[in-house]
Amino acid sequence: MPPKRRAQPARNTPARPSKLAKEHGITAAQEAEIREAFGLFAIQHPNYADAKEGVLRRDDVRRCLISLNLSPSRAELPEILSTIDPLNTGVVEFIPFISYAAIAIHSKDASSDDDDDDDEEYNDDGARRNHGESDAQQVQAAYRLFTHGGAGPITLDHLRRVAHELKEDVPDSVLMDMMLEANGGVKGKGKEKDVGSVGIDEFESVMKRAGLSFG
Repeated sequence: MPPKRRAQPARNTPARPSKLAKEHGITAAQEAEIREAFGLFAIQHPNYADAKEGVLRRDDVRRCLISLNLSPSRAELPEILSTIDPLNTGVVEFIPFISYAAIAIHSKDASSDDDDDDDEEYNDDGARRNHGESDAQQVQAAYRLFTHGGAGPITLDHLRRVAHELKEDVPDSVLMDMMLEANGGVKGKGKEKDVGSVGIDEFESVMKRAGLSFG
């Protein structure tokens, strides 16, 4: 007999951190965000049948962290992977991943506090300029989620991959319309289905039109 579902807490009642969240010093909301991001990239692996959350391929670790706005540099990645996959199995389970993500969150929070202290010494123009730099980094991080971590531009194949990872059955015709809308209707040359590509400037413009601009 399946276990009964627990009653959902009232909206104004914050969820209690789980034992796992407490062990890593993160909130229930942060744990949920990490689980959601992990679930977007996780796969089922025959050698990890007991891993109910699935596992991450090593190649997807950086992309998963970027989705959490914990963007590691490529230079940092080997050390991260050696920490969360020390046996070099090629995959990462949820517990080591959340352990690293929690550390990264704490490090980012500490860095943000330091930045806030520094900002008080700047004039208004300086504060706005620093904020703009942060915005550009966030746009780049979101852009690279579509390009699979590459430099770009975004292609139709990239959109197909994103739809597949989100487990959404989106027809090619819809994806093609999205590409043409984003790049102003500029088709590529060659194949019939070549609808061109989307560069970083066009991507940012789409985000702004959708009300997703930063700042």
